[in-house]
Amino acid sequence: MKTLRRSGQLFSRHIRWHQPIIVLSALLLLASCSAKPKQDYDVNYDFSSLKTFSQLTVKQTDDPLTADRINADIKQTLLNQGYVYQADNADFIVNYAFVTEDKEKDSGLSIGLGSGTWGSGGGIGLGTSIGIPLGSDTAKTQTIQIDIVDPKDKRLIWRGNGQYHFDQGGEEKAIEINKTVMAILAQFPPQK
Repeated sequence: MKTLRRSGQLFSRHIRWHQPIIVLSALLLLASCSAKPKQDYDVNYDFSSLKTFSQLTVKQTDDPLTADRINADIKQTLLNQGYVYQADNADFIVNYAFVTEDKEKDSGLSIGLGSGTWGSGGGIGLGTSIGIPLGSDTAKTQTIQIDIVDPKDKRLIWRGNGQYHFDQGGEEKAIEINKTVMAILAQFPPQK
């Protein structure tokens, strides 16, 4: 009886120790499923010489609130990265564009059914997952593209883009825009 109790205690400690690892692994898997920002750049350009920037503003848009948020977030992110805003004669010019689309939603909920046994020689597990659609079938997806241009020859030297999903505007959308802009510009300057 003592052996079983000790064995059960050891097994219980073993499970408790692995629970944080299992949770962390699941979170990393979910994070890797989200759309990561992408970048492209001129591989021959010397990005280390860039210290100051200026911005172009979007002239015409059907969503001026989003345009203003993106513009402000780009400026603040670059300032936080140590670049200095300079309206004239800057080392680089920042431009941006954004597109809003309706995309099909992935199911937000999965129900897993399963059973398993663990024996001294190995384990057996069975399971299934059923997707249950929640709410509407579409969500708004906004793609933000940020361009870095050399002012001397008006040549594109870096481009980054990312996207986020939203159901409505307001504070939630402003937060998602900020996160997306920061994630895109986290890749600038490119690490060669």
